[in-house]
Amino acid sequence: VKATSGRQIFPPLHTLRSAEKELLPGFHQFEWQPALKNVSSSWDVGIIDGLSGWTASVDDVPADTIARRFRYDVALVSALKDLEEDIMEGLRERGLDDSTCTSGFTVVVKESCDGMGDVSEKHGSGPAVPEKAVRFSFTIMSISIRADGEEDAVTIFQEQKPNSELSCRPLCLMFVDESDHETLTAILGPVVAERKAMLESRLILSVGGLLRSFRFFFRGTGLDEKMVREMEGLEASGSTYVCTLCDSTRAEASQNMVLHSITRSHTENLERYEIWRTNPFSESAEELRDRVKGVSAKPFMETQPTLDALHCDIGNATE
Repeated sequence: VKATSGRQIFPPLHTLRSAEKELLPGFHQFEWQPALKNVSSSWDVGIIDGLSGWTASVDDVPADTIARRFRYDVALVSALKDLEEDIMEGLRERGLDDSTCTSGFTVVVKESCDGMGDVSEKHGSGPAVPEKAVRFSFTIMSISIRADGEEDAVTIFQEQKPNSELSCRPLCLMFVDESDHETLTAILGPVVAERKAMLESRLILSVGGLLRSFRFFFRGTGLDEKMVREMEGLEASGSTYVCTLCDSTRAEASQNMVLHSITRSHTENLERYEIWRTNPFSESAEELRDRVKGVSAKPFMETQPTLDALHCDIGNATE
């Protein structure tokens, strides 16, 4: 309450509540064409258990942890609705007729995932949970549209502060140590499955009063080196294979700091894991390890190979 005029400048609580509901995932209607595989079609989904959507297989360890998340598509819809004004503004600035721009939107999403360190209760009596937490989040980097008959796409929204916590939207929070590969796979498995389903479908969502269609592209580049190793099933950072992008060993890297090229791919890591698991050539542990070049767990999340922390270090050392 302003002292001089006696006017109340804050909106009353109930209006804040309803505004808040609109910002949380699970408020806006949308549909996918074709419908997403293995994902329910209901859109009014709030916070769900982190393990929902995970079908345990025989050799998986049951994940005994607490995790909460939004369904990926529902969270993306909420993020787009949040940017509704920016999208309309972008169309106006580019001189695009808003009524003709109903399809052909492309959204690039950057994913980030990292451990949050020690989150233990110092002297509470809550449930016994792992004392580490991991947060998986995403940022909408850009939205572009290719108008009918046009060759080039026009960017109508670009995130100005892509590394700010204000543009970074949490998707999943879990009590788990980031080096616990099995539990991490179990929790992020469904997220990966949803992401994969969305790549093959288009989102139909009302923006600015008209139904528009969006395609999504995901870039997992917000992950640090430790996390990339974890996701791609590589040995930890003390490994002789120093690099998350190529098969360089420590000895080779120290001899040659310049000629590093990206040689790894997710598919190749999967193949190597199979070799590691089955050992088709009946080799000794040492020979087998040399063959798979440090892939020792099943990679479950494809990360786009870009310059990671290690290569920046190598580059700086070269400088």
